[in-house]
Amino acid sequence: MAAFIASFIFVFLAEMGDKTQLLAMAFASKYSAQKVLIAVFLATLLNHFLAVIVGHFLSVIIPMEVISFIAALSFIIFGLWTIRGDKLKGEDQKISRFGPVLTVGIAFFLAEMGDKTQLATVSLAVEYQNMFSVLMGTTLAMVSADAIGITVGVLMRKHIPEKTIKWISACIFILFGFSGVYKVLSVLLSQAYLWSIMLIIGACTAYLVYRLLNQKTHLRK
Repeated sequence: MAAFIASFIFVFLAEMGDKTQLLAMAFASKYSAQKVLIAVFLATLLNHFLAVIVGHFLSVIIPMEVISFIAALSFIIFGLWTIRGDKLKGEDQKISRFGPVLTVGIAFFLAEMGDKTQLATVSLAVEYQNMFSVLMGTTLAMVSADAIGITVGVLMRKHIPEKTIKWISACIFILFGFSGVYKVLSVLLSQAYLWSIMLIIGACTAYLVYRLLNQKTHLRK
């Protein structure tokens, strides 16, 4: 019980204001709160299961920098996806039925890789030597903290125009993406190479945003 309580309190406090809580808030402004919460629960359960089982060896098998870099790029992709919109020809029902849980789950799982709450779960598992209690405590803490973010997202959807919500969500994703890319590359590269790559990624992102906006303008005409 001590392991469960300690794990819950520690991870709940760590998750408050964390990027994954803001991610849950952003997705809740786009999809139903129930689907987002289910996705958060499943992604957290799987992620923290890996943390308590093989978290210690993860950096040996796959460099954490690689995982973090892929996760950061995925945020930029989700931001562009948000600007583009989800509706595709003849696939609206399929996306609304299956898309949100899978989309949110993948994004949340990647965002949690290498995050402080995942690393805290590894440390708690080592300290208490009780994988089940730590897994349950940390998972429940994540779901509880992110439920707060989801509630905020739902309120946003009710009181803020959809177009504004879309841009807020896209900006959150893209900013997290650039922050993650910078964090990884700043460890691996010199400042000259770092800013060169950041400028290239920034230019590519700006170009894609420009193309997406042009497509929407052309479709309206």
